[in-house]
Amino acid sequence: MKIKFWGVRGSIPVPGPKTAKYGGNTTCVEIRADSGELIILDGGTGIFQLAQSLLGEMPLTADIFITHSHWDHIHGLPFFIPLFVPGNRLRIHGAHDLVSGCGVEQVMNIQLQYSFFPIREEELKAAIEYFTLSPGEPVKIGDSTTVTPILLNHPVVNFGYRIDSHGKSVFFTGDHEPHHNIYDSGDADFQDYQQLIEEKDAAIADAIRGTDVIIADSTYTSEEYPEKMGWGHGTYESSIELAMAAGAKILCFTHHEPTRSDDALEREFSKLSVPENMTFRLAKEGDEIEI
Repeated sequence: MKIKFWGVRGSIPVPGPKTAKYGGNTTCVEIRADSGELIILDGGTGIFQLAQSLLGEMPLTADIFITHSHWDHIHGLPFFIPLFVPGNRLRIHGAHDLVSGCGVEQVMNIQLQYSFFPIREEELKAAIEYFTLSPGEPVKIGDSTTVTPILLNHPVVNFGYRIDSHGKSVFFTGDHEPHHNIYDSGDADFQDYQQLIEEKDAAIADAIRGTDVIIADSTYTSEEYPEKMGWGHGTYESSIELAMAAGAKILCFTHHEPTRSDDALEREFSKLSVPENMTFRLAKEGDEIEI
């Protein structure tokens, strides 16, 4: 299995000299199974450069898995060139939206309106299918690859995705904040809520156990996090805990905070202690991992 990063920033694209090394595009990850299946995780602005790399492969079939519908994970989709080319087959997967009551099809339907974009969804030339997913129910891609959605913690429904193929596996969180108790320790509801948190954490750990590579939302430092609690993002330390729970060999920190320069990223990275038998990496546009 091959993993390639096309967008590693969170919240908003930040191209410029201070982000040139690691990249300023928002979230997009390409997964290639050994048998050739193409899986795309999220459609941030990084998906535009991915599209350029696919021009020589058309007609193509691809499965796009959207972790959640916040802008930085979808706003590159209307610029994904394979959507405009006859003969391509694109399957877009994602969650049911509890607020609108719609399935993943609303991601394209809302963006491709004349108020926001010059081309309507009806004018796209590729064959497009939409699949609304349920937590824990795997999707089979080809003969030997499965993608399993895992419900994580974010202000909107967010699926992390575990991809298993030919005995190898990778887990991508999308956006995820560690569960925290909303009650003070002296409140009557504290213990019951704490038990619920522990059950949720155990379920996530079970779902990702044995994963070779973890790609995790590591937006904040531990010092920054108290002021950002409830915003739906993790820290470097919470990502390490997640990877340790999975027994992962490689941990990639991603969804880099948009105001953090490349130099600042490396300063924070240098402070981390690497557990035995694990490799840390700062996700970087253009980087590839083969497992």
